[in-house]
Amino acid sequence: MDWSLLLTGRLRPDLVDVGAMQLELQTAAAFRQMQIGAAKDGFDIQLVSGYRDFERQAAIWRAKLNGSRAVYDARQQRVDLSKLAGFAKLEAVLLYSALPGASRHHWGTDLDVYDAAAVSNDYQVQLLEHEYQAQGPFAALSDWLLTHARKYGFFLPYRQYRGGVAAEPWHLSYQPLAKLYQQHFSLPMLQQAVESADLPEQPLILQQLPVIFERYVKTICEPRK
Repeated sequence: MDWSLLLTGRLRPDLVDVGAMQLELQTAAAFRQMQIGAAKDGFDIQLVSGYRDFERQAAIWRAKLNGSRAVYDARQQRVDLSKLAGFAKLEAVLLYSALPGASRHHWGTDLDVYDAAAVSNDYQVQLLEHEYQAQGPFAALSDWLLTHARKYGFFLPYRQYRGGVAAEPWHLSYQPLAKLYQQHFSLPMLQQAVESADLPEQPLILQQLPVIFERYVKTICEPRK
């Protein structure tokens, strides 16, 4: 197996369709079991996002840096990137969007979810914290996931903010495979992927790559026991 290509989103894992999305084979099976379990408690867990390859993540990255896609801060307020420079500009994007090559979604083991039973069919999920907190439509699902997701092999790698990626109560990771992939993922792999791509701010990204790797790749919330 070419770990470098697989873990940086340039080689597709074994995927299956889950609705309009795709997940890695084992992850998809575990997700379906979790859907069945959640349905017994009144939840209809559906995907907002599943597998994303390098180019898809790069498209998100470019759109955010060129201003055609919104960037939010930790208070859920839109950020004007034109007022930022240097690494501060990259940090603003990295809070919610992984660097291409560094996204856990490349592995097919990670997914973003919502409760379709809690909203109308035309509701546009924003994947913002307020939707999963207090009076938000997915607050009950968030509580359910904290208690039950691990029974199906999932954990929340961004359960809380730890200095890198913002808290993402919607982001689940299939531990049996994701743990293995995390162990094999390395800074040289990521550097090679970034060097071979056409990304905005590429020289700055490469200069700051060790910091990005430490804060936004390695720093996750470990599974609860």
